[in-house]
Amino acid sequence: MANICRTLNAQFEKSIRQWKLEIERKIKEGQQPNFKEVVNISYGDFHAMGIKYITFVRQILAASAYPELLKSGQLPVDIEQRIVQFFKDWGKQSIGSYSEDYGIGFVRRNVARFIKKRDGGIACDPENIYITNGATNGLQLILRLFDYEEGPSQTGVLVPVPSYTRFRIMVDVAGGVNVPYYLNEERSWALDMTELKRAVKCAREHCSPKILYFINPGNPTGQVMSRRIMEDIIKFAAEEKLLLVADEVYQDQVFGDNCSFLSFKKVLFEMESVYRDNVELVSVNSVSKAYLGECGFRCGYMETVNIDPEATTQLRRLMTSSCHPSIIGQIVLDILMKPPQPGEPSYENFNKEKTFIMNTLARNSKLAVQTINALPGLRCNPIQASMFCYTRIELPSKALGQCKVLHPCST
Repeated sequence: MANICRTLNAQFEKSIRQWKLEIERKIKEGQQPNFKEVVNISYGDFHAMGIKYITFVRQILAASAYPELLKSGQLPVDIEQRIVQFFKDWGKQSIGSYSEDYGIGFVRRNVARFIKKRDGGIACDPENIYITNGATNGLQLILRLFDYEEGPSQTGVLVPVPSYTRFRIMVDVAGGVNVPYYLNEERSWALDMTELKRAVKCAREHCSPKILYFINPGNPTGQVMSRRIMEDIIKFAAEEKLLLVADEVYQDQVFGDNCSFLSFKKVLFEMESVYRDNVELVSVNSVSKAYLGECGFRCGYMETVNIDPEATTQLRRLMTSSCHPSIIGQIVLDILMKPPQPGEPSYENFNKEKTFIMNTLARNSKLAVQTINALPGLRCNPIQASMFCYTRIELPSKALGQCKVLHPCST
């Protein structure tokens, strides 16, 4: 049965987006009388679904793009001060200018301060921070650091199932081998170390596993990893000499009872030196998620830890040869890293809007789970974080019988 479900899931992921686009095209052309519209619920784009943007962000962006607004007297004084300080620190006068290769220097420093504060004082070197055109761009850059030969030496990338579909496509495009490890649905999508070890052992028969990719908090499964599991993953990576790639874009979007986010860097640096000083780690974050949801501005960052100097040199060469990170995106990222503080004129409204968005996402997630579990043939685990409900479809016995006919080797 597990094999049947995995096959159906893979086929579904490949076809769902094309099917949606085809129906939308037919509706526009008047060829699809059975539907009036298609409601998009498959992406983490809550602005597209009606969630309002944060006013402070858009005021900053508007005046940064059109500085004449600073003379209007319509903006809070802290917004004017912030914009003036941004361009002063940057040393340029227009958002139409190019960025530095790895991101604007003071924005990288603000990212480092954010990470240090988040992790309870653990040091963060701005030289290990790279601003990217979205977290996805950061993941692409990391994949490009590896050689992709054919045969047993071909780079294998351990990828959770279920997971972020686009990453699996990126591995294929890079020339790597997707090595699936299956999360445990019965344990709220927890990672099972026995399953991870099985995946590596099987993969070594046809490729060379070099990267362990994981998403915490989970996408699309909505779970939050425990410290114990994170420590086990770090120890496993040390034993198998794997690069850890931590997709942490939902770190500010945790709302489950008795749940809190721990970064992999924090856990790593609180372990013994044999792990702290040697395990290679890359983590990514983005302005597209949490309370900002600014997907269209395409900006994020990645932090590298214990990365080999030669790999660092190659990473910087790749960034120098590719597109500079967006200036407008870095302005948004700088707000995420350094939001308005108590006592500043914009703080009260900013905090009000942020709280409303977070409460709305938490409330909607619980309502969605309740609704799904009330429907026959559907089941969904409680959501601890992110914005997705990953649903199990209980197939009728006749459908299962037909599956066995079509796939007689499946169980």
